[in-house]
Amino acid sequence: MIASRLAKLLKITAAAGMAQLMLMASAHAQSALRDAEIEQFLSDYSLPLFEAAGLPAEQIEIHIIGSPDLNAAAGNLHMFVFTGLITEADVPNQIEGVIAHEAGHIAGGHSQRTQEAIQSATRPMMMSLVLGTVAILAGAPDAGMGLIGLGQQVGTSNFLRYSRGQESSADQAGLAYLEATGTSGKGLIDFFRKLRNQQLISSYYDRAQYYSTHPMANDRMSILERKVKESPYYEVEDTEEEIQRLRMIQAKINGFMLDPQATMRKYPLSDQSRPARYARAVAYYRDAQLDKALTEIDRLLEEEPENPFFFELKGQMLFEHGRISESIEPHRKSTELAPQYALLKINLARALVATENRELNGQAIDILKLALNMEKDNYFGWTELARAYSNQGDDTMASLATAEAYFHVGAPHLAHRFATRALDKLPEQTVEWRQASDIVNATRDDALRYQRNNPDSNRPGRFSISGDTSLPAYRR
Repeated sequence: MIASRLAKLLKITAAAGMAQLMLMASAHAQSALRDAEIEQFLSDYSLPLFEAAGLPAEQIEIHIIGSPDLNAAAGNLHMFVFTGLITEADVPNQIEGVIAHEAGHIAGGHSQRTQEAIQSATRPMMMSLVLGTVAILAGAPDAGMGLIGLGQQVGTSNFLRYSRGQESSADQAGLAYLEATGTSGKGLIDFFRKLRNQQLISSYYDRAQYYSTHPMANDRMSILERKVKESPYYEVEDTEEEIQRLRMIQAKINGFMLDPQATMRKYPLSDQSRPARYARAVAYYRDAQLDKALTEIDRLLEEEPENPFFFELKGQMLFEHGRISESIEPHRKSTELAPQYALLKINLARALVATENRELNGQAIDILKLALNMEKDNYFGWTELARAYSNQGDDTMASLATAEAYFHVGAPHLAHRFATRALDKLPEQTVEWRQASDIVNATRDDALRYQRNNPDSNRPGRFSISGDTSLPAYRR
């Protein structure tokens, strides 16, 4: 159901001249999303704990799940953090405690998730928090890719189920990691207490999702609380600056996740705090009140002129309201202030490509190459690169970029098709030829299987693409 609703929404917004896809999540189907600011927030708290756990910190991928559920899950080298966990936390230490606990599950090898579930859950959708659109499927008739790309459903709470023994082990390990980093375990206790209280007073079963996958016995809670109080770091508290940072993250998530009117009720005009203005900026923008949105974000920029994420949001607002040329400057500023984020580079490149100016299109290609060198599996980046090459008339490189996009979105038969097309025209033994060859070889079995199961798949008219070389592009 989520797939069809999202596909329909994309077509509506494209027809209206806006490449905007608002985040839609239900209690039973959540969407993975990307946002550089939130990812950095989680990384800052996670990396020290992963290192204390002896885990390969830089290899662990943290995925943000757009859902109000108070939940988190971990398996192999993946950790899933639900937005509800972030928005409901009173202080950052509560999030730290949960991350430490989940790190205990990773270190203990407690995952019972299947490989298929991991692959499905770790293909993030480019949602409005960072890009405002998923360009890949606008107008694409291929149902298989539609289900994977737009209809990404991440029922993470069902992927991991732990025994009480594993929970106790993760408790002890998590407390050890917190102590090793000089961090209080009080947040973990407070979080579990918050969950228990909500479980008792709420009939909405999904508020107990964390308990459904992380069983919590009373005696275990007592033992955990006693050990936490014995720690020399028990009284260590978050600084006011750390709490303020959390409030900004919460405001941003609420602005995107809640209905604009609900956001305005939660952050009324009488509240002139920085988080409230941040939330209202997003709410106004989502409610097509661009002038008010720009007023709020400009006020924030006056106070924090070096904040790359404020510039990112301003660029997104302008871009998605059709003011393409005006969006370039704030997007470019965001990348100058924070060149370490591939997502910000892709935002800028998207705006440059949309101008259809040949010189700016060339700049976009260079920027996208840098971004994709940082995030090789970013399928939205590959999609924009395909569009840029297509605009330049380079159909061969557009096909290669399209093949990469389909490969990373999980449609190997389509990746094989476009890689083969590129391979036929690329000079042999070049870097690009080897790149295409790798995709062809990696997807050959899937392509043959798909062809056997769909004998009419190559019939003319079965598959149409923008410019016949790149993934279907959103229309403005």
